[in-house]
Amino acid sequence: MDKRRKFTPEFKVQVVLDLLSGAKSVAAVCREYELASQVVSAWREEFVRRAPEIFARGQHQSPEQQRIADLERLVGRLTMELEVAKKVSGILASPSFSNGR
Repeated sequence: MDKRRKFTPEFKVQVVLDLLSGAKSVAAVCREYELASQVVSAWREEFVRRAPEIFARGQHQSPEQQRIADLERLVGRLTMELEVAKKVSGILASPSFSNGR
């Protein structure tokens, strides 16, 4: 019979963030969550070791993903340009602009 407790990734992240933020010491976290210090240290080491993967993920896009990102940026820019053109058109068509004011 397996008596080991299983922890969710979200729980592990919360424990590690408590440590890394400096809000709690290792001893305090171990007491609060009833964990062994070796377990907490292992989680922290894994978190720190794998952290660069989070920031590198955006740099390894497939060509399709890169194309989608480029098109989304283009749609955003064109939307902004259209809104500006509508505002300018409204200003130029207003009666006060026609009267020279």
